[in-house]
Amino acid sequence: MAKAIMIQGAGSNVGKSMLVAGIARALTQRGLSVAPFKPQNMSNNAAVTMDGGEIGRAQALQARACGRAPHTDMNPVLLKPETDVGAQVVVHGKRVATMKARDYGKTKATLMPAVMESFHRLAQSVDIVVIEGAGSPAEINLRAGDIANMGFAEEAGVPVVLVGDIDRGGVIAQIVGTHTVLPEADRARIKGFAVNKFRGDASLFDEGARAISDLTGWVNLGTIPWFDLAHRLPAEDVMDITSRGTGRVKIVVPRLSRIANFDDLDPLAAEADVTVEIVEAGRPLPADADLVILPGTKSTIGDLAYVRAQGWDIDIAAHVRRGGHVLGICGGYQMLGQWINDPDGIEGHAGRHAGLGLLDIETDMTPEKRVTDVTARDLASGTEVQAYEIHIGRTTGPDCARAWLDIAGDRDGASSADGRVMGCYLHGLFAADAFRASYLARFGIAEGLGDFEGGVEVALDALAAHMERHMDLDALLTIAQEIEF
Repeated sequence: MAKAIMIQGAGSNVGKSMLVAGIARALTQRGLSVAPFKPQNMSNNAAVTMDGGEIGRAQALQARACGRAPHTDMNPVLLKPETDVGAQVVVHGKRVATMKARDYGKTKATLMPAVMESFHRLAQSVDIVVIEGAGSPAEINLRAGDIANMGFAEEAGVPVVLVGDIDRGGVIAQIVGTHTVLPEADRARIKGFAVNKFRGDASLFDEGARAISDLTGWVNLGTIPWFDLAHRLPAEDVMDITSRGTGRVKIVVPRLSRIANFDDLDPLAAEADVTVEIVEAGRPLPADADLVILPGTKSTIGDLAYVRAQGWDIDIAAHVRRGGHVLGICGGYQMLGQWINDPDGIEGHAGRHAGLGLLDIETDMTPEKRVTDVTARDLASGTEVQAYEIHIGRTTGPDCARAWLDIAGDRDGASSADGRVMGCYLHGLFAADAFRASYLARFGIAEGLGDFEGGVEVALDALAAHMERHMDLDALLTIAQEIEF
């Protein structure tokens, strides 16, 4: 009978996703069959699943850590923010509605049956399910109808381990404060705690850990040092993307307000001769960029207006005049065209919106969403890539005659006459080593990183060893409880 354990955080960004991936890989290496699970995630960084849906990309990495293909049951509810107050609601991998936050708050409890259906289905084929919470259970104002943290833990009858982040300071208050504000029943579900992201000699926190145990009664599962290879794993937040090389080739990426599926950037940031610079709002795009990448977005028309509000449209036009290169991916590809037509108001106000005019194409927004894995071939180099599509809209126009990808005999993408402005709908191209090397060769990079995917596996194995060394996984397994169906 399967067991389960839930990892919740004393706050957002405490490292829950990475800890779950590390625990999952470590337990898998011990010979257990493991599956990751996150009842509800909020992210525009999505992955295509084996059953043709989409889940949070962090859960796809956790699935990889378990040696499993990603499945919609691993993240049954995915919220994809489209505006400051609203998000697309994806259930079992399929879009079901777009809701304002207030409306979703009233209806989220109705999704618990779908969450439990996925959880029980997943548990039937494994020894243990490692569950990730969302945000923090200390947000007791969100407790009514909760499906992400304690509401799920109560419904599923699973024990909880609470993780604090010492890097941001005040970790004792994070954990003990959570204990203080939780209602008694929720407090009792937490059986242990861990402190994450410690820098330096972890034994210096021994007294602090004892204080937390004394004040809460929870078992100390370890003080986990900062994981130095974290940059080798696909980033969950775009601002976690960091370049480690000398960076003689500069790639600049404007951080769109609804940036999505930015895993395209991870393999580039891993290259020694490449610097990937994420440019925040209010800053101009650097004039010394070799390449500007317009990434995917959950709201093409909204982020097109955002690009203009920052003055980035002027910066990109100047970059092209100087002889620079531009690559648009998915929503970024749509922005590069002459027009974006949205007669039904799928992305907001119905109408015809002028694009950046760097490609002679236009896009018609349609309600049908394409979510699929694809095998494609780069026409210039002949290299094959495994990629994926998650988008609405159909793009046509004269520059599509200069398509640069082949998908099962169909051409995809568009490019300008001089080849310096290109766009396509495919995500994940740069994870293909041969394509990445071919593409970067035009910027004078003769030898690249090599095996990007192999590097991810090395990092996952190192993360598993890190968890075995610094977290009491035997105690974790003792805390885990059998799932009642």
